[in-house]
Amino acid sequence: MKIASISTFRKDIKRYVDEVDQDQEPLVVTRGDNVSVVVIPLNTFNSYSETQYLLRSPANAKRLLKSVKSARAGNVETHELIEE
Repeated sequence: MKIASISTFRKDIKRYVDEVDQDQEPLVVTRGDNVSVVVIPLNTFNSYSETQYLLRSPANAKRLLKSVKSARAGNVETHELIEE
């Protein structure tokens, strides 16, 4: 994970944002008062938000985690797509 101070980030914000976009890696921007923020690509943020939403319900989280475990164990089925 890359780290930059707020002053360094401010001086070269375009380059840092371009790097975050190209590398798809987060950037931690630090300040002297022990406050930090993370710059991430929008698609990563949206993915995190969707995951949080889906796991918010304990019943849904249990069902999804059970399905992931089952798929990782090889219990999957292949189906042909139906085109209409």
